[in-house]
Amino acid sequence: MTDHVDVLIVGAGPTGLALGVDLARRGVDALVVERGADLSPGSRGKGIQPRTMEVFDDLGVLDAILAAGGDYPVGMVWQDGERVAEQQMFDPAETNEDSPYGAPWMVPQWRTQEILRARLDELGGRVSFGREVTGLTQDEDGVTVEFTSGAPVRARYAVAADGGRSVIRRGLGIGMTGETVDPNPILVADTRITGLDRDNWHIFPPRGDEGFLAICPLAGTEDFQVVAQLLDDSTPDLSLDGVRKIVAARSHVAPEDITELRWASDFRPRAALADSFQQGRVFLAGDAAHVHSPAGGQGLNTSVQDAYNLGWKLGAVLRGEAPASLLDTYEEERRPNAAEMLGLSTKVHRGEARRGEATRQLGIGYRESSLTAETRAASDGLRAGDRAPNRTVAGVRLLDAFRGPHWTLLALGTKAPATGDGDAVRVVAGPAAETYGTGLFLVRPDGYVGWAGETDDGLAEYAERFGLSV
Repeated sequence: MTDHVDVLIVGAGPTGLALGVDLARRGVDALVVERGADLSPGSRGKGIQPRTMEVFDDLGVLDAILAAGGDYPVGMVWQDGERVAEQQMFDPAETNEDSPYGAPWMVPQWRTQEILRARLDELGGRVSFGREVTGLTQDEDGVTVEFTSGAPVRARYAVAADGGRSVIRRGLGIGMTGETVDPNPILVADTRITGLDRDNWHIFPPRGDEGFLAICPLAGTEDFQVVAQLLDDSTPDLSLDGVRKIVAARSHVAPEDITELRWASDFRPRAALADSFQQGRVFLAGDAAHVHSPAGGQGLNTSVQDAYNLGWKLGAVLRGEAPASLLDTYEEERRPNAAEMLGLSTKVHRGEARRGEATRQLGIGYRESSLTAETRAASDGLRAGDRAPNRTVAGVRLLDAFRGPHWTLLALGTKAPATGDGDAVRVVAGPAAETYGTGLFLVRPDGYVGWAGETDDGLAEYAERFGLSV
C-alpha cells in the first residue's frame, strides 16, 4: 500500500528538519524520511549565523539553541609547543536593536538536529528512518518515491534535502557546476582531549610537508573538533590511532591525550551549485542544491534559509491561497543567494575575505524578485525585498510580532488599512521607526518586506496574490 502525504522531505539533516518544522506549524501533512537508522552524528556545520538565529527564533527553537551552545573562543596560534599569538576568528560585531544576534553562535550540528527533531515532534511532525530512496517518478498531480524498505510514498510535492551526493538530484539528471576549492583532503573528527584548555580555538599552522591543524572546543559539550589538512592524496585514516598520529605529529598534544574518538569523516572542499533548484514537483534544498567549503560557516545557514523560503510558499499553495506558480520563485530567489554565499565561502577558505558582516547573512535580500513590490520613490534606506529589521514599535518588538506563520503589516506614521483575516495578517501600528521611516510595509512570513508604500494604493492587489485580504 502506498502512503499519501502533501510533502515528502528526503533527508533529516538541518535542512529537512527545519522545513518539516515550518510545514508542521502550517498544518501541512509532511513526512521526513532518512536513509540512516538515526540522525547523523558529528559536529560538521557548527556555526549558527545571526540571520539563522532569527529564523530559529521564528521556528520556536532559539531558546534551546542558546542553551545548547556558546560563543566562539579566541584563536590561539601555537608553534613548537608555545603560544605565540592570539587570532580573532571573526570581525567584531555589535549587538543592536536592528539585529539582536550580532555574532555567530556555536552549536555542533548533531545537537542542532536533535533540537529541530524535538520541535518537529512537538508539532506533530514525523520522521521515518531506514528509508533509502531507490526511485522517483512524477506526473502532473504528484510524486511517487520508492524505498529499499517500507511502502512507497505518494506526495503532492517532494523536497530533496539529502546532501551533496543527493540521490534525488542525480535521479532527476540535474547537474552541479562548481570547482575544487582545495585539492587536499580534510579530516574532521569529534574527540575527547585532555591537557588542552577550552578557552581557545587552538591553531597549528602548516609546516614542512604537513598541512594545518585546528582543534576547537565544541560549545555545550566535552568534545573538541579536530580539523586537519592532508597535503598528499592518501585516504585519511579515520580510526582513533589515525587521528592520534596526525595530531601528535603537528602539535604538542600527546597521542594518549586523545582519549576518545566519537566521530570522524573526510572531504575535499569544493564549491558547487545545482543547475536548477526545481524540476516539476521536486525541489532541491541545502547541500543537494549547493555545496560549500566549511570556511565561514555558510553551508548550514544557507541551507536552513532555503527551507525557510520554501516552507511558506508550499503552505500557501497547498492551502489554495496562492497559485502553484508561487513555487517558481523559490529558485528565482534562492539560487542567486546560494551562488553569492558559495563565492563568499570560497574567498574565506582562500584567505581572500574575512569572517565579517557578509558571513552573518543579515544583508541577504530579494529586491529583484518578482514577489517584491516597491511603490515609493527611490531612497537609500530600507527597500522592499530587504530583511525586515527588528525595532520596537508602540511597545511591540518586531521580531516578536513576526514570529509565527503569518504575514505582518507595519503601519508606521500612517493609518493602517483594514484587514480581513487577523490570523493571516498581523497589524502593528505606531510612529515612524528608525530604519523603516514612514509608510506601510507588508512583511512576508519569512521576514522580508514584500510590499512597501507611502499609501495603501496597490496593497490590496499585491496581497490578493497570496490569498490575503488587506
